[in-house]
Amino acid sequence: MKVVLLGNPNAGKSTLFNALTGLNQKTGNYSGVTVDKLQGSFKYKNNSVNLIDLPGTYSLFAKSTDEEVAVKDLLSQKEKPDVVIVVLDSTNLQRNLLLATQALDLGMRTVVVLNMIDEAIYQNINIDIDKLKDLLGVNVVAIDSRTKEGTEKIKEAIVNAEVSRNKFFDVTSTIDYAQMVNSQFENSNQIELQKWEENDKIYRHKNIKYIFGLCVKSPEQLKLKERSTKIDRIVTHPVLGYLVFMALIFVIFQFIFYVAEYPMGWIEDAFISLSSLIKTNLPAGILNDLVSDGVIAGISGVLMFVPQITFLFLFIALLEDSGYMARASFIMDKIMRKFGLNGRSVIPVISATACAVPSIMSTRSISNFKERLITIFVLPMVSCSARLPVYTLLISMMFPSTIVLGFLNFKGIVLFGLYVLGFAFTLITAFVMQKLLKTKEASFFMMEMPVYRVPLLKNVALGVINKIKVFVFDAGKVILSISIILWFLSNYGPGNAMEEIEQKYTNAEYVHVAEADPNYHTDFIASKKLEASYIGVLGKAIEPVIRPLGYDWKIGIALITSFAAREVFVGTMSTIYGANENEKGIQEKLMAEKDENGNLKYTTAVCFSLVVFYVFAMQCMSTIAVVKRETKSWKWPTIQFVYLTVLAYVSAWVTFNVLQ
Repeated sequence: MKVVLLGNPNAGKSTLFNALTGLNQKTGNYSGVTVDKLQGSFKYKNNSVNLIDLPGTYSLFAKSTDEEVAVKDLLSQKEKPDVVIVVLDSTNLQRNLLLATQALDLGMRTVVVLNMIDEAIYQNINIDIDKLKDLLGVNVVAIDSRTKEGTEKIKEAIVNAEVSRNKFFDVTSTIDYAQMVNSQFENSNQIELQKWEENDKIYRHKNIKYIFGLCVKSPEQLKLKERSTKIDRIVTHPVLGYLVFMALIFVIFQFIFYVAEYPMGWIEDAFISLSSLIKTNLPAGILNDLVSDGVIAGISGVLMFVPQITFLFLFIALLEDSGYMARASFIMDKIMRKFGLNGRSVIPVISATACAVPSIMSTRSISNFKERLITIFVLPMVSCSARLPVYTLLISMMFPSTIVLGFLNFKGIVLFGLYVLGFAFTLITAFVMQKLLKTKEASFFMMEMPVYRVPLLKNVALGVINKIKVFVFDAGKVILSISIILWFLSNYGPGNAMEEIEQKYTNAEYVHVAEADPNYHTDFIASKKLEASYIGVLGKAIEPVIRPLGYDWKIGIALITSFAAREVFVGTMSTIYGANENEKGIQEKLMAEKDENGNLKYTTAVCFSLVVFYVFAMQCMSTIAVVKRETKSWKWPTIQFVYLTVLAYVSAWVTFNVLQ
């Protein structure tokens, strides 16, 4: 049974979706567009229900790509929904009823859900549910957004769903309403369509006013809105609002280093122990080396950073669920406009700290093409979660444990600075593009300010868990493949190169070295073999290009492989150095690495140069692919990639030479 969730943005569809499906859900894409398609399933009374959460829309007359997708899926003839669940915000019922009455006129089996009924009760909004049920002509179920009380009633209502007995548009019209709505996607007379749409709204609002007057009694003052207004006096203040925003971001980065440091250490130690256990118990040979030095080294290089990424996703989810994200968009609108963007660009920018791909997709809400294109172009400069493992590793190497002012973690301050650096160049680039791209299209920014709510911990947890699953499994598949390939390329070389090195450095001339320091001798031979391997040959070939940045051929290999995904950098370095001391973690190995002159290789200049390179470099195939799909051309992703690569190279070169 196919069931779709339809509702306005912020009506609570996602909360209801999580309550009905739990973790039994997956995210895909609608055919031909990059709009997320969230699907889940559950069983009830021998019925298998496939639940789809449609993108939020205010009307069946679409104004954006995601609204168009929602309407098309609702009216699909190939996979027509068996039941439509219309989710309404109980605290904003009058506005929500426009979409509800439109959906009811489609002639489909429908269930209406009054979400957040607990908040309506708190605000003294009294809704006569039985009366509303009679007027709408379908079953109406109220659900408590906190306790999820009412979800079983929804499942029962789905099974017994009916087509509405009432009509809310012009009942004298001979035109099928579903056919009229569908005509917006055909090459029909747009002027005639606009007339239909206006008549539709006028006629419906008369009915909605009548329904609302009979079913709802609202108080003169709403407690929750009063509380939100008081909070907004601070968080949307022309001065204090910016300070609150910056303070929140600063606290997030401090928290990431302070709290996540401990579980990161535990994970790294666990993988080191696992690698040693396998080396000890598996028979010596190719399989032993592949698993312990290749697979485990590569995977651990990313999984150890999961705690930090979890905290980042957690904070973003809390800001979204609390209602603060809309305020962040509002206060940043004034600044954004000066640089060719608007407040709608803020949410993609903030969500880009998790991942650039969905943030680029979310620019669909920006109706002005110029502003949308600029936003898409600059988003890869916002530091995402995939950069976090790279930043963490390199910052920890430069500043092992530094506390300033007695309580601030200096690593957190540096991390905050990197995000500010990326954001600063985001604005600078947007400003330049605003001057280069000419358009007469005017834009405006209008956004609903939801009331502040205490975040639903279950909802937040489900969202974070699903994002971590996507990160771990998507990155894990790439890293596992690359780790295996890298292991083979680093353990085998052209001709008899490996055998010649083994013979050369185990002859009588080097016996005294082995006797004096067996570990040094073993590592020395491993290093020489690595240089002679296929990956060493490739690295040596590209080394002249990156040498001005302070990088050697090993870093060059990591730069190439991390084009698949930025976080692969750490996994690659772990695999390359996996042939050395297994008792050490990747950070210790890199900090102990020396060049041919006996000097430390990973100096502050080299590490900072690498960090700055990753702030700007577009090291992500997925981002390039989604930019191509969103702009429907290779022109912009090509320009974007060239610009960011040149910017990254020049910035890294300047950083290295200044700090050297």
